[in-house]
Amino acid sequence: MQTNVILSIAKKEIMDNIRNKWIILVSVMFALLTLVVSYFGSLASRGWQDLGFTISGMASLVTFLVPIIALMLAYAAIIGEIERGSMNSLLSLSATRFEIIIGKFLGLAGVMCFTIFIGFGAAGLMIAANVANVNYADYGIFMGATMLLGLVFLSVALFFSTIFNKRSTAMGGAIFLWFLFNIILPIVFVGLLMTTIDITQFVQGNTINVPDWYNAVNLFNPISVYSSLLTTAIGPVSSMNASSQIPAPSWYSSGLLIGVLFVWIIVFFVLAVWRFQRKDI
Repeated sequence: MQTNVILSIAKKEIMDNIRNKWIILVSVMFALLTLVVSYFGSLASRGWQDLGFTISGMASLVTFLVPIIALMLAYAAIIGEIERGSMNSLLSLSATRFEIIIGKFLGLAGVMCFTIFIGFGAAGLMIAANVANVNYADYGIFMGATMLLGLVFLSVALFFSTIFNKRSTAMGGAIFLWFLFNIILPIVFVGLLMTTIDITQFVQGNTINVPDWYNAVNLFNPISVYSSLLTTAIGPVSSMNASSQIPAPSWYSSGLLIGVLFVWIIVFFVLAVWRFQRKDI
């Protein structure tokens, strides 16, 4: 494996996103949304809110925005190169398919993490300058968990980019994945849960015993894992994701949930490598 080839491909991905202003636009969007949520997000009070409130306000936006941004960033990483004819050029320059896909993943991961770090980081510093008793640790956990969520969907999108034969169908697949993880799976899981619990107690806000199978199946949705990670590591956060309204079980731990997110990243990256090795170009 040639490290210089991998780094060259990763650098190309980063430079392409710098040239088309993608990094700047997304970083600014993250920063502005965070500042708006912090300053205008509370109906009970006016002015800057602390980072804890900001995390609660941003959690629901992150679960909607970060997955679609990651999917749009990587859905054409492979099939786009094939359609443009540049994939053959890369392969003719002694680059192996494994080097190409790992270089692309590293480059796109760098772009994703950098935009989250700059966008949320700059906003966090501005908020911290206007409020007292800033909890930097919790905000750092929030940023780190958000980066992991972005990497999960980058890995998933990279795999789907190796499946389809057209850029347009790859985009359709990315849009479907967003709906699947953000809307379809939470509704299905909660619907199944409602058939096994006392709905009256749930509606009244009373404590309910959530069966272990429900907590287990939620590990198959990275967005639910992300919400549970924030709740476990930081405390209760608001979210529009239906499944996140159910309390996390006692056997959930930060280490377990971080491990699950890494499993998502690794499994789909391995699948992407496997599929790309067998794809006709």
